[in-house]
Amino acid sequence: MKVSEARAAIGGLSVPSKMPCYSFGISADECKTGSKLAKIEGSICNTCYAQKGAYKWTPTKNAHARRLNLIGTSSWVDNMVRAINNADYFRWFDSGDLQSDEMLADIVRVALATPNTKHWLPTHEKKMVAEHLRKHKRFPKNLTVRVSAAMIDGEPPKRFALTSTVHQLGKPIGHECPSSKQANKCADCRACWNPRIKNISYKYH
Repeated sequence: MKVSEARAAIGGLSVPSKMPCYSFGISADECKTGSKLAKIEGSICNTCYAQKGAYKWTPTKNAHARRLNLIGTSSWVDNMVRAINNADYFRWFDSGDLQSDEMLADIVRVALATPNTKHWLPTHEKKMVAEHLRKHKRFPKNLTVRVSAAMIDGEPPKRFALTSTVHQLGKPIGHECPSSKQANKCADCRACWNPRIKNISYKYH
């Protein structure tokens, strides 16, 4: 199967302008935990960037729906592996989040089958991550799973080695994302993919 055919078979990949790589995104409306946090003032999800701008355009919404419908199909893992095509970096969920324990297990399989690709998966799904770690103890070395804080200026989630936070009035915790100082782009920074960096703090915007 050609790379273009594989990408079509998983509903296409996102090309976020900030990122140095492709991403896989679905609608933020489908977030399990995020959709609940979105109703809480002061939460990171209350003013979610993926609920405005280009994410609300009809072509984007249609792409999100295609991807959602294909998750969990028998060839999804193989198609994702081919679609990623040994890229140096890959981001999961520029929009949306994990849908199930089974989806997380499939992402792990994709990471194992693409050892030359560094994967980054930010998530609010603590229970899914904790359950995987309970069963398997760790994630593949090339898959950096960061559990996100729920509240702006909140502390990093406990019990997880790799996390992320958002700072607005408070000081950044750990490594501060430099994107706010470089046209809202990663540029040459790859900290989010780096498992040696325990917490990434993003400036609220």
